[in-house]
Amino acid sequence: MLKVQEIRDLIELIDQSSIDEFTYETEGTTVSMKKAVGEIEVGPVKQAVNPVEKPEITTPEPKQVKKEPEKPLETPKGEGREQTTVDYDYEIESPMVGTLYTASSPEADPYVQKGSAVQKDTVVCIVEAMKLFNEIEAEVNGEIVEILVEDGELVEYGQPLFRVKTK
Repeated sequence: MLKVQEIRDLIELIDQSSIDEFTYETEGTTVSMKKAVGEIEVGPVKQAVNPVEKPEITTPEPKQVKKEPEKPLETPKGEGREQTTVDYDYEIESPMVGTLYTASSPEADPYVQKGSAVQKDTVVCIVEAMKLFNEIEAEVNGEIVEILVEDGELVEYGQPLFRVKTK
């Protein structure tokens, strides 16, 4: 007998594929799915002993995040104010979703701080994903000019973590 999560996984896989119709049979259970105008219809589940009710599956709306490029702040020259510009060339981004740690243990010093010099292979933090600790390297030579996340914070794929002024 298929579990509800297994049926949801099948629906998601079929939805993302170019397959229009799908039938799956195992141990007396049959699940049939058919796409209709971008939607998935789940047919009745047939089982030899106990019929299973059609699961009601809802998917949350995806979040849409708009990223605007950072622009230098400019002020008119006549006011005597200095121009503020962006002081970094590279952003170190998270390669995965997980929990960020700035040190190897709670008692240890952080891998890097603002002003720290880094090389391409310098470890700047750890991202824990599914009980695996992944070391994140700087990937460029330079100096850390800004730290955008805090220790223990959840990070997303592609989220900027550090800003680096390259040499």
